[in-house]
Amino acid sequence: MSDPTRPEVRILLVDDHALFRESIARLLSTEPGFNVVAHCDSIEAALTALRKAPVDIVLLDFDLGRRDGGEFMRLARQQGLTAKVLVVTAGVDKKQAADLIRGGISGIFMKHDSAALLIEGIHDVLAGKVWFDRELLQEAMEIATIRQESSTEQFTERERQVLSGVFEGLLNKEIAERVGISESSVKATLQQLFAKTGVRTRSQLVRIALEQHKNQF
Repeated sequence: MSDPTRPEVRILLVDDHALFRESIARLLSTEPGFNVVAHCDSIEAALTALRKAPVDIVLLDFDLGRRDGGEFMRLARQQGLTAKVLVVTAGVDKKQAADLIRGGISGIFMKHDSAALLIEGIHDVLAGKVWFDRELLQEAMEIATIRQESSTEQFTERERQVLSGVFEGLLNKEIAERVGISESSVKATLQQLFAKTGVRTRSQLVRIALEQHKNQF
C-alpha cells in the first residue's frame, strides 16, 4: 500500500530502446507512490511531455541514437526544467559524466545494476543525494581531486575528505566512519563547503567541484 502522507513521485522516462523503456515503466508503475507520467523515445517527445505535465524526476538514457542526454539537459533547462535527473545508461566515459554533472544531473545509474537498486537511487536523488557508479566516480576523482592552491579560499584537509565521500555517494554516517569523526562534524563540514561554494545540495557541490577543474577533462 502507498503511504498517503508521502507525495506521489512523478516520473518521466526517456530511452530510445522500447523494450527497456516499457519494462522499466511497468516495473516503476507497480512501486507504491510512483507514477510514470510518460515514457518517451526521443528528446522532442520528452520536451513535449514536460510541457504537458510536471515531473519530479527524469530517468534519462545517455545514448539517444544520433543525439544524447547532454543535448536533452541543455534544451530541458532552457525550457525551465526543475526536476531531478538520473541518467540511466549502459555506459558513459568520464568526460561525458563530467559534462552531464555540469549540466545539472543528480546521478548516473548503470543499466546492468538491479531494479531494486534503481528504486533506491530514485529515492536518494529525490532526497537531495547524489548517485554515481562507484567505478566511474573513482575514475573521475583521479582527475577531479580538489586543489585550490591558487585560490584565496582553500579547502581544508577535513573538507577535502568529506568532499571525497560526497563524490562517492556516501551517507554522512559512512563518511564519518571513514574519516574518523562524528556524524555531526560531517554535517558541519558540509555546511562549510556549501558556504564556500555557494550551493545548497550535494549534487550542486559535485557539479561545482568538477566545474573548477573542467580544463582537466
